Amino acid sequence: MAPAQLLASRIAKSSLERRQKEDSTYPAHTIDMPIDHFPDSPRYAPHTNATFSQRYYFDSTYYKPGGPVYLYIGGETSGPSRFSNLETGIIQILMEATNGLGVILENRYYGESYPFNTSTTDELAYLTTEQTIADNAYFAKHAIFPGIKGNISAPGTPWILYGGSLAGAQTAFSIKAYGDLLYGGIASSAVIKTVLGYWEWYSPIQKFAPQDCVTSINNIIDKFDALVAANNTKAIHEFKSVFGLGALTDNRDFAMTIAFPIGGPMNYPTNTWQELNFNSTYGSQDFFEFCSNVTNIDAPANITAVDTVLSKYSNGKPWTNLGNYAQYIKQTLLPLCDGAPIDSTSCFGTQNQTFYADPTSSTSRSYLYSTCTEQGAYQVAPPSGPSLISRVLQVNYTQQWCEWAFPPGKYNSIPSTPNLEYYDVYGGFNFSADRLAFIDGNIDVWLDVCYHCNDAPPRYSTDLHPEYLIAGAGHHWDSYGIRNVGAEPQFIQQAHLWEIRTVKKWLRNFKSWKVTTECSEL
Repeated sequence: MAPAQLLASRIAKSSLERRQKEDSTYPAHTIDMPIDHFPDSPRYAPHTNATFSQRYYFDSTYYKPGGPVYLYIGGETSGPSRFSNLETGIIQILMEATNGLGVILENRYYGESYPFNTSTTDELAYLTTEQTIADNAYFAKHAIFPGIKGNISAPGTPWILYGGSLAGAQTAFSIKAYGDLLYGGIASSAVIKTVLGYWEWYSPIQKFAPQDCVTSINNIIDKFDALVAANNTKAIHEFKSVFGLGALTDNRDFAMTIAFPIGGPMNYPTNTWQELNFNSTYGSQDFFEFCSNVTNIDAPANITAVDTVLSKYSNGKPWTNLGNYAQYIKQTLLPLCDGAPIDSTSCFGTQNQTFYADPTSSTSRSYLYSTCTEQGAYQVAPPSGPSLISRVLQVNYTQQWCEWAFPPGKYNSIPSTPNLEYYDVYGGFNFSADRLAFIDGNIDVWLDVCYHCNDAPPRYSTDLHPEYLIAGAGHHWDSYGIRNVGAEPQFIQQAHLWEIRTVKKWLRNFKSWKVTTECSEL
């Protein structure tokens, strides 16, 4: 997904994954997974009986016979990038507390679990929510764990799923669709509800970020949008040039680029609010560094002088902190292009249809396909009120990438806009399934498409339908740990203790559930 290939966070993540592959004690195993679980569905015609090799990794350090299996849903990344959850995170915590076995299943079309050599529109036809959660059910019935005696497949053994974000939604959907096989699940920051344009992504930043930073960005964006509304091309070019981005011809490409430290639509070259974390090993303070730079009251005179360069277009009023904002972009983002033309897809340009149409398999291509077909939630500016990103960033900006990337194939084509029904069919904000726990953080940018959305009905927790909203936590922060729950920050510690109690209560009732399940199969 342009321009992500060149950017530092992507490079860092790739490097981290390589180190994990080299240093990890978790060897890769594979299962022959059916490409098509639904041979009677016209959605997947013409059908295939072929299989593909799907990777999984497991940890039996704490396992004792009779213990549960914890299936970590890989989500939109590779299996190795999830190893921390077996080593110090939520799966390690639950394994230790209950003598369980932990396993990571790499999602289809991610990592090295691709059904085909390339990812054309036709070949991506099997990348759907229902096929992905069917993988989870099939895996639970057929997985083999070398070195483990006996059969620990579902439903004879309690399988409890965990996933965060997209994988959280897949966890919830799996438990609802296959509740007679999968015993329970914890859905963290699970995006169970979807919308087309998701302007609420920026709401927690507006509310909880340093307010002098927020106000500065809002005001600068207001002034830029006024230039766009007036079609003042001369002033717009001057504004772009202040950031060193005068060569970016498309106003939306420019708007996305200067929004990167906040969270540009689909692309996060620097770590954003979403990447904040209580654990510095996995989180980043990039966002706060950005805000500290934007609000630097001790900036040198040559930087602060920039605040008045465009005052002639704003009735003499200064563009407060514009110099600081522009300097941060020039120092932090521009070097990432490594000399490539600013307006190219090797830098910050996106207006290249040929680039997007490349069918080479990649994480970004798979994620974009799912976004374009089912998930939606395109990041856009709000319909009214202050905005941290320019109002030129609307649904059509992301939708053009969909159309360029996935031209109609012989058998498959993408919809004109995402078919949200494929998600909403599971229940949306009215979602409910037995032994499915929802846990969210109240400063998460994805909160308003999660169970604890600000517009959702009141939530009441029970042992069968548990829920927990962590005050002060972001995007599936509960998935991270430090291998010592007692030493964790209290708000995370209490979430982990709640998850342990919740699972232990479920496990006490497994035998009676198993009997009921067996009887229903007779």
